[in-house]
Amino acid sequence: MKKYVTIDGGTTNTRVSLVIGGEIQSTVKIPTGAKKSIGGNEELKNALKAALDKLLSEAGYSLSDIDAILASGMITSEFGLVNLPHITAPAGIAELARNMESVLIPEVAEIPISFVRGVKTVGELELTDMMRGEETELMGLREESYGECVFVLPGSHSKLIYTDREGRITRFSTTLTGEMIAALSEGTILKDAVSLSCEKLDTPSLDDGFLYANEHGLNEALFKTRILKNLFGRGEEECYSFFLGAVLADEINTIISSPLATVVIGGRAQIKRATAHLCQKHSDKKVIALSDEEVAASTAKGIVRIFEYGKT
Repeated sequence: MKKYVTIDGGTTNTRVSLVIGGEIQSTVKIPTGAKKSIGGNEELKNALKAALDKLLSEAGYSLSDIDAILASGMITSEFGLVNLPHITAPAGIAELARNMESVLIPEVAEIPISFVRGVKTVGELELTDMMRGEETELMGLREESYGECVFVLPGSHSKLIYTDREGRITRFSTTLTGEMIAALSEGTILKDAVSLSCEKLDTPSLDDGFLYANEHGLNEALFKTRILKNLFGRGEEECYSFFLGAVLADEINTIISSPLATVVIGGRAQIKRATAHLCQKHSDKKVIALSDEEVAASTAKGIVRIFEYGKT
């Protein structure tokens, strides 16, 4: 069985995983990402070297036992290890595999690291966007049976990715959903009304927030979260759910207006559940909400799929 080390480089954190036979065996997470490399990437290199050594040592392997080191995400940006230009959509697994770049970085490992490039769309401002990492996650989540569909990948920067029947990325859009939720709930007067530690959703309140934002706009809907708590005596779950429904309204409306009939939802569990409910309740789309396990393994699975494409 093939043995790979995969590197999922994010903006804030980086995950280094041992993948054997297509299954993740173990992962080392380091609190270092592109954000900390704006002034230079020496800290990232040192952290990756330490994580790689720890991962292999604990598994009883050496670098000579590994078939390849594979990396994707913000690690290919100007603040990562290697700054690689995006490839232009439409792009699927064949294009991603063909454009991988192998680079030897001695400070990290004695063997080359194979990097997956990000994807961009170009045109008018509305049609222009870019991603690094989500393309790899997508290739780990996609199944042929999905056909032409919209992938929703909630996160700090949520992505709506449109794919054709062959699974190629044709276009996509990015929103600051995750960062906006954190900023509004922690940096405004809503801090007292919205708890991000709330694990349950109150679906009637989620629907109310969505509908209120549609009718009155997001700005007013957000303050109504505080009104619900202080004047209506609503509980933690109800306030958080109303708030989340309002924040997600524009994104849900974009999904609903898409001509594609199938919506596949991955990403963070809490936002994933809310997005799935709102899409099911307010549209006639076929909604596929992926399991937390599928989502957790998607990037490692995707990068192996890309690397091995055309090799067998």
